[in-house]
Amino acid sequence: AATCPEPDGDVDPSRISSVDLSYIAQGETALQRALSILQRRAGWQAERMPDTRIKMSSAALPGLGKVFRAEVVLAVPVARLHRELFERMEQMPQWNPMLSQVKVLQRVGTDTLVTHEVTAPSPGNLVGQRDFVSVRHRGRRDTTVYLVGTTTHTEPLPLQDRCIRAESRLSCIVLQPLAGDPSSTHFTWLLSIDLKASATAFTRGGTHHGAQTHPPPRDGHPPRTVFDQTWGCFLLPKGWIPAAVVNRVVPQSQADFIEHLRRHLSAP
Repeated sequence: AATCPEPDGDVDPSRISSVDLSYIAQGETALQRALSILQRRAGWQAERMPDTRIKMSSAALPGLGKVFRAEVVLAVPVARLHRELFERMEQMPQWNPMLSQVKVLQRVGTDTLVTHEVTAPSPGNLVGQRDFVSVRHRGRRDTTVYLVGTTTHTEPLPLQDRCIRAESRLSCIVLQPLAGDPSSTHFTWLLSIDLKASATAFTRGGTHHGAQTHPPPRDGHPPRTVFDQTWGCFLLPKGWIPAAVVNRVVPQSQADFIEHLRRHLSAP
């Protein structure tokens, strides 16, 4: 059976650059923040989800805004999930249609990665295509593996055409062997993201096309959405994403990711 390697927590500072050390520090800070949130018992509110196998809740936390927490049991061991979600991260688009690209820009030691992820364009997507530049870090406490991520501004990656650079305030996937059944895993995912401005459509020349803009909402009435036939997607006026849309999109994206992961792991 595959084993989950112990992350190397000790990195010789004399052998890596100050930038690399900052990546490790960002990862460790994110991990400590996630551990603190995971210890919270009060303040979580249940979120309704079509898939009743997934327990979804949310809490508004200082400095992060709304944090969504997804919990589910997956019938695979921790080691397999660890490998798919960290070691084989660049292969994610092969089984997750929500992603068009995942690239490891840099490896720092054995436990820290700098990554660039690009979401896939999708018809009917209210928030449009996004990309993220993140520090990914893994830690282990006893038999539990923690995979954390947070946006980094240290890596100067140019903005992508037709993408909006969003930010992952905090992501933490917790992989814990199921009590009494180590062949299964209790999977927990904390997620807080900032989607930034709303998407708009562009022609190949980079100019706006097909998107009708509307004034900011008045008297509490949101502006109407517009369907753009060039890209086949719904558009919201630039710079305004209703909180209700974000609060629906984020937990649904978690549920969709879990379902794609489940199918991938069960494939022969």
